Amino acid sequence: MQNKIFFTLTLLTLVVFSGRVQAQDDHDDVHNLSINIPEVALLDLEAEGDRSIKLGPEAPGEAGNALDFSEEQNSDLWINYSSIVGSKTEPSRDITAQITSGNVPEGLVLSVQASKDAGMGDGEMGRAQDMIRLDDHAQEIITGVGSAYTGNGPSRGHQLTYVLSLDKKEGSYAKIDFDQSNTLAITYTLTDQ
Repeated sequence: MQNKIFFTLTLLTLVVFSGRVQAQDDHDDVHNLSINIPEVALLDLEAEGDRSIKLGPEAPGEAGNALDFSEEQNSDLWINYSSIVGSKTEPSRDITAQITSGNVPEGLVLSVQASKDAGMGDGEMGRAQDMIRLDDHAQEIITGVGSAYTGNGPSRGHQLTYVLSLDKKEGSYAKIDFDQSNTLAITYTLTDQ
């Protein structure tokens, strides 16, 4: 009889243990999780105040003096951007600048340069290029923007410095005409390479 009880208890233990092993197998499951990273290409201009810039020398106070362009510059604007690139399809981006409305008065040159990034963001920041003479053709002002963000607002991103000067060509002063005072639209574009 003892053998029968022992045999029954052993059989019962095996059945319970077998049920637990089976129950553990039934608690495993698998599902898929997709990770989607969006393409991002955003750019804006920021300033402490008004984004409109006024450049132009004051009239001389003494007869015989020329207009003085040595002080005609402005550094109030900042370029901010957010960018997520694709390593295979769009490995980097450039920022171009161009005049899209209006003309620089004859005899004068309007130039702009971007500074190095201010360091308030993160990622693969663009590289500022040398000063460019603005005209109606898109020219690179910042190159090699990767996946990066500059931070938002003034003092973040790349500071822009505009310079208005007399053209160095002989006879340029004679071309200056106050009727050519003008308002220009300058367009900045974040472009795929």
